[in-house]
Order: sequence, then C-alpha cells, then structure tokens
Amino acid sequence: MAKKSSDQIKMPELRPGVEITWQIRTLAWILWPWVRLLYRVKVTGTENLPKNTGYVLAANHVTTVDALAVAFMMFFKLGRAPHFLAKEGLFKTPIVGPVLLACGQIPVFRSGRGNSDPMESAYKVLRAGHVIGIFPEGTLTREPNQWPMRARTGAVRLALETGVPIVPMAQWGTEVVMDTYSSKIFPKPWHTVNMVIGKPLDLSKYDGKKMGVEEMVAISDELMVEITKLVEGLRGGKAPAKRFVPSEHGLPEHGNFKKFLILKAENDRRAAAGLDPLPANAKVKGKKIVVRKSK
Repeated sequence: MAKKSSDQIKMPELRPGVEITWQIRTLAWILWPWVRLLYRVKVTGTENLPKNTGYVLAANHVTTVDALAVAFMMFFKLGRAPHFLAKEGLFKTPIVGPVLLACGQIPVFRSGRGNSDPMESAYKVLRAGHVIGIFPEGTLTREPNQWPMRARTGAVRLALETGVPIVPMAQWGTEVVMDTYSSKIFPKPWHTVNMVIGKPLDLSKYDGKKMGVEEMVAISDELMVEITKLVEGLRGGKAPAKRFVPSEHGLPEHGNFKKFLILKAENDRRAAAGLDPLPANAKVKGKKIVVRKSK
C-alpha cells in the first residue's frame, strides 16, 4: 500500500523563541530584488495589528503572486516572519520544497489526507507567538470581476482553536502583474500593490462555545464581509450583494476553473453532436485539449 502524502513530507519544526530564522532572512533578501521587479508594496492600517502575540492574517486571493506580495509586506513592512499554508505539490518540487519547509511554510493536502498534521503545525506557529498568513477562500477567486468569494472555515478554525486574533486584510494590484489563473507575468516595478489591514474580528462572543459546521461557516462569512469592505475601499467600487459560491455556478472548488470550462464546453459540444465525451485523462495545455496516450 502506498504511503499517504503526510508520511512523505516532513512537517516544519519551530525553534523556541526564534521567529525570524536565518533561513527566512536569507530567502527574503534573495527574493527582495525580484519582488521589486514585479511591483511596489504599500500597506496601511498596521496600527490595527495585535502587539506581542501571534495572529491569523486573512486576505483576499486574486492571483498566484498574492502570497509573495503579502510575505514581502509581512517581512519588510511588519518585521514578522511569514508562515503560509500552501498546497502539497509545491513541497515536492526540487529545491523549492526544501526551501519552503526550511522557512517554516506548511503543506496542505487538498485531498483531505493528513490534514491533521498541517493544522497542528499551524497551531504550533500561532501558540509560539508567530503569524500565519492565509487566504480564507482556499483558492484563487472565481468571481468574474475578481471580488472576494465564499470562504472556507480553516482561517476561523485556526483562530478559535488557538485563541489568537484573526485580522482581515485586503490587497489589490497583483492582478495587473499576473491575471487570475494566468501563467504569464508582466513585471511592473513602478506599479503599487495596495494593502490595508482592518481591525481584528471580535470572536469574544464565541468564547467557551462549542462550534459546529454551521457556526464556523457563519463566522467565516463575517470575516469575508470585513475583507470585502476593505477591498471595496481599495478598488473604489461596490462588490456584488450576494457572495459568489463556485458550486452554485457549476464550477469546481479547486484547480484552474478556466481549464475546467474549456473541457466542459468541448464535452457539451460532443454531447450535442452525439459523440462520446472526452476521456478522463484529457488535459488543457494553453488553450488546447491534450489527451495522453495510454501506456
């Protein structure tokens, strides 16, 4: 029997009393000139951040380079070590995976296998007084105009189970450098990615209460309301009254939904023509559908 992914990836360990390790500091300064080639970062609202404690920093998720921008801000603007929960595949990439682990990043298993280990690692980070950066939506937004969509419950769960504050944050501007679900990057060193940090969400009314799924979903929606208000301020517009939920629009919860729509359109065309659907191993590369030959 094949081992589970959680057995194949060694979870990061914390050094007591040390937040910014030499590995994090070294990587940050190596990446600094490359980040500055992409964009500038400006942050306001730092006075809202809790002092001398760990917290969950929860932001909207628009593009693949969001985490880089937020991590840059956390290290160079806040003086905090950035810790993120990231998808499992990144940690299996040569060089990148070991570097991420050495810098205290935490792998998350999208399949649901071994999720207790990543969450426990995140709890340790927070209980040690460090900061977890997280995108509550769990993936890049699928909202057609890049507004925040529905949240998953992981961010709120981290805060409630460790007793640390959860702080809403909005960021806008990375989409100019890299569009949602695009693989093309357009460096714009003169362009500013704006970020604003809101006041911590008041979770005191939930102290001592047993939280079920419905309660977690409701609190997560409260968080997204606050994040959306901050995004509206940055964009100077109004988000749709109803929050976007991918499943209500026939979209998958994870993965590149644009590729999903290309496959769906082709299968719809085949069905209308009385043809067999695409095989299960059909993939989209660029804008073309590719079917791997069976060995």
